[in-house]
Amino acid sequence: MKKTVPLILATFFSANCAASQEDIFELSFEELLDVNITLATKTEETSTSVPSSITVFNQQHIQLLGVANVYELMNFVPGMQSTRGDWVGAVPKEHARGIYLDSGNVLVMLNGQRLNESSFGKASVYAPFIPVEVVERVEFIRGPGSALYGSNAFLGVMNIVTRKSDNRLMAAVGDRGMYQGAMSFHKGFENGLEFNANASLYRDDGDKYFEQGVRDPVDGRFVEIDLKWQNWRFAIHNTETRLDEFINLSGESKDNEYTSRNLGMQLEAEYKITETLSNKTKIEFIKHDIKSSGQIATGEQLGLEHGLFVGPRWQSRDLTLNTEFIYDHSNSLNIILGGEYSWEEQSRADVYTNYYDPQQQIVFPAEEFYLGGLRVINDYAPFTSLKQDFDSYAAYLQAKYTVNEDLTVFAGARFDDVLDIDKKLSPRLAVIYRFNPKHTFKLQYGESFRVPVSNELNSNDEVTQGNPNLKAEYVKTTELVWHIQDQDWQVDFVVFDNELEDFINLIPVDEELTRFTFDNVFETSMQGVEFNGSVHLSENAWLSSTFTQYIDLPFNPSYKKFGSLVFNFKAGAFQYSFNGLWRDGITVIPVELPDDPEFSPYRQPSHWIFGATVSWRLNDFQGVTLQVQNLFDKETDAFDPRRYDGRVPQRGRQIRMRYTYKF
Repeated sequence: MKKTVPLILATFFSANCAASQEDIFELSFEELLDVNITLATKTEETSTSVPSSITVFNQQHIQLLGVANVYELMNFVPGMQSTRGDWVGAVPKEHARGIYLDSGNVLVMLNGQRLNESSFGKASVYAPFIPVEVVERVEFIRGPGSALYGSNAFLGVMNIVTRKSDNRLMAAVGDRGMYQGAMSFHKGFENGLEFNANASLYRDDGDKYFEQGVRDPVDGRFVEIDLKWQNWRFAIHNTETRLDEFINLSGESKDNEYTSRNLGMQLEAEYKITETLSNKTKIEFIKHDIKSSGQIATGEQLGLEHGLFVGPRWQSRDLTLNTEFIYDHSNSLNIILGGEYSWEEQSRADVYTNYYDPQQQIVFPAEEFYLGGLRVINDYAPFTSLKQDFDSYAAYLQAKYTVNEDLTVFAGARFDDVLDIDKKLSPRLAVIYRFNPKHTFKLQYGESFRVPVSNELNSNDEVTQGNPNLKAEYVKTTELVWHIQDQDWQVDFVVFDNELEDFINLIPVDEELTRFTFDNVFETSMQGVEFNGSVHLSENAWLSSTFTQYIDLPFNPSYKKFGSLVFNFKAGAFQYSFNGLWRDGITVIPVELPDDPEFSPYRQPSHWIFGATVSWRLNDFQGVTLQVQNLFDKETDAFDPRRYDGRVPQRGRQIRMRYTYKF
């Protein structure tokens, strides 16, 4: 993976503008601390008053971190990490409070619309690349969120808020053939109509891995239009991502293919019924498409000219109607009452393969059944059981009661009925006590759940076999938070206990570990400590850090300890940012070692991965930024149990030069 980084030259032009630019140089330390959070309660709260463990990144902070994909922000969140893991190896895979699985234990939303869906459950399968250039802020809940958001808000929630008031263009070039263009546009009209649009095109050729020189290219497109008039809002977005080659269904090959699409729409209206009562109603539709095929066996292994490739050509659709009433009884009491109906359908379940026996209607690797290349087989018989729909109903209630200026109580619950699968009640209680202006203590309890998805219930392919008897998994979480905030610094200490019950995991169904099924296999607990802090070192410098330590071993080999460090410094028209990610070592010794003299167990030593950003403000309207991720080209692997040796290579050094122009 090591290679010489080419020198990148860029020539930039000047332009006359009529507006001033608010860029990273306008980000003060006070603005970094003074953040309004609505995700955790649906009411405006600060980091002091919010009844959850939260992390928020605004657009300036994101630019300083130098990441390209919003999922990479998880690496700077206590209790979370994001690495590349198998199913499709280039798809982000989250680590959340000691759990490292593919099943969608973190709810991901785009402007409040859920991206998790009914076939795989995991948002990043259908939307693996969301460019940070179109993002205004990203909010994280660390811990349960089902009391407000239902299934998948299991170990965390991530809400991506796109830009709404910017007029800017961005162009970038980088090593390994990387180029990107992005645009944000805002226009207000005299009749009150507001028009917003965001668009991005990203492409890179990737690095080379393995003996075959397999690459990991990324091709991502994002388009969004948002219209707001009086109390109405309509938004539509479309994402499309290609992640060919690399690892797909455990096998790496230059002929692997992966394409996903995500089309979502929102229509919402807000009404003020009385001075104290208001209503917000929205209807959302989203369609997910995937066409993917990975190498299951090489031609040499099969004794054939061509290897066996197989994967899903699936489509799922979700329709959600949500309405909630907000009652401000007084300055001390706020009540939110909501109801929701959701219809989810896996509408397409075809196979994408290069071998097919039309008589038996199955994928069968034999020369007479070779299709001449990858083809979609419609109405694939073994996948018929996947084509089903899910209806669910939910009702939720939340109350915020301010006892006095130092004591606030949040209480609430949500009841979800997923027809023919399971019913769950998700309660929540938080007590916030301000001991003095600097010190605040929070005691929080919540329960959350995740309903099994169609792939877990009904899959029937060369890798996984479904289990229709699965029930929802759930977690009971208790957290104690100590929040300290002074004029020039802020610190949070969190101690949490997760009691996991009916947890769903992959279980091998053959001795060769080539095929797996799903089951509610265990109940366990996970305790840990999280820290995050920021300090204003001087007028032009600040430092922030995070650290996580689990008391128990993570479920599935993941990092037991990890943290981050970010240093920002401003000097005139230049701003410098240096960041480091530290991860503890992991060793995995198989119960039975393969009879292979070249096999070596998975070992990933503890390591640092550094990044740097240098920004130069040309004038009030233009800026140039050099971003480097994995500065020293550190070679690392993440673990995945479906890989023969457990190793999934992570990305090496990435260099980008960005030009931004605001008009």
